[in-house]
Amino acid sequence: MILCCGEALIDMIAEPTVSGARGFVPHTGGAILNTAVAMGRLGESVGMLTGVSTDMFGQQLINALKASHVDVSHVIVSDRPTTLAFVQLEDGHATYSFVDENTAGRMLAPEDMPDQLPAISALYLGGISLACEPCADAYASLLAQHGNDRPVMLDPNIRPGFIQDQTRFRTRLNRMIAQSDIVKVSDEDLDWIIPGAEPEAAKAALLLQAGPSALIVTRGGDGANGYLADGSQVTVPVKPVQVVDTIGAGDTFNAGVLTGLSRAGHLTKPAVRNLTANSLRAAMELGAEVAAVTVSRAGAEPPWDHEL
Repeated sequence: MILCCGEALIDMIAEPTVSGARGFVPHTGGAILNTAVAMGRLGESVGMLTGVSTDMFGQQLINALKASHVDVSHVIVSDRPTTLAFVQLEDGHATYSFVDENTAGRMLAPEDMPDQLPAISALYLGGISLACEPCADAYASLLAQHGNDRPVMLDPNIRPGFIQDQTRFRTRLNRMIAQSDIVKVSDEDLDWIIPGAEPEAAKAALLLQAGPSALIVTRGGDGANGYLADGSQVTVPVKPVQVVDTIGAGDTFNAGVLTGLSRAGHLTKPAVRNLTANSLRAAMELGAEVAAVTVSRAGAEPPWDHEL
């Protein structure tokens, strides 16, 4: 089972009310939850490790995970509130305002992390949970303890507004990148991690020198590039669709990549280290296919396997 580790929250999305004024409707969200839900719908064995509240929004999150066949045995429940993300859409692109103080997800600590993960075959980490403390330290400790025994995919999904201490964040993130097997970043993320005017391929080579076997760089409407430690490079275009909004696009792309690797038998430590360009391309193509369906729908609504 692949364990997705990170935030599960409520997206409060503005919608018209009966009176004509705009109200906010609660939808399940969070980058890591979206990836877990997408994998569950694709038929992959997947679980979620996160902090969830006992409040009504927490129950909504649990119900959504179960409805998409995501295992919740690693969810950590507390009476702290649920993280809320108020979403504004402009021309299909989302901007967020977060309410995240003292929440069930954010307040996870290293001592809350499991000592044993006997049924877990791979780890996926990322999202704002890597920037918000103390949960960022909790997930870093989880990776340090359990990342040597199973393949790890990391998507930092960098949001500078969440970073209070840039030096501390960079130190922790660089350590986690070095402990990961596959790193996925947007082109903006890559430029933040490695500032400067060097071309993308040069920055990719620098990042891979830190330890990962594969790097995937998503470029919005320009598709995605994949880089391997042996110098190989692949490019996968986006699937042309009518875009409704981009909520959850990168998250479901990640789900497709992980599912593609798993289906092909490549989601093991040795297999990832010896990944070929063709294998990486095939996994990225499934990621692009899944993401295309998601952006053609309102909100983070990834497809079920039969819809592909």
